[in-house]
Formats: sequence, C-alpha cells, structure tokens
Amino acid sequence: MVSPRLGISDVSTLTDWFKSSYSGGDQGECLEVATGHPAVPVRDSKSADGPALVFSPAGWSSFVAAVKSGDLGA
Repeated sequence: MVSPRLGISDVSTLTDWFKSSYSGGDQGECLEVATGHPAVPVRDSKSADGPALVFSPAGWSSFVAAVKSGDLGA
C-alpha cells in the first residue's frame, strides 16, 4: 500500500519504475520513480528493494519544476 504521507519500507509490490532523466547517469546517483500509483514513490536506484519516499502528485510536480528551473540551491 502506498501512503502519500509516509515512506515505504518494502517496495517489491510496486511496478513500473523508471530512472529520472535528471539523475547522475552511470555515476550511481540515480533516482527511480514508479508510475501508475495514486502517490509518487521515489527510490534510490542502488537500493531497488527499498525503502522509497512517497510524494503527493502536487508535491512531486513542484519538486520537478524547481529542479528544471534551477530554483534549488547547491
């Protein structure tokens, strides 16, 4: 079960993971996002079995927009 307010300790039941295009490529600094869920699960690609953070769709959209626009500090 995916909760929009909590993390998920066992992500083995979630499917349709894809690597973020803004991740570090082959440097091991990659995020993966699972599609097709009411909330947005996000995990570290080096830890495919979990845990994952879960964002609301609006929260994830805001984060992605901030990354694209360069609004996040170093």
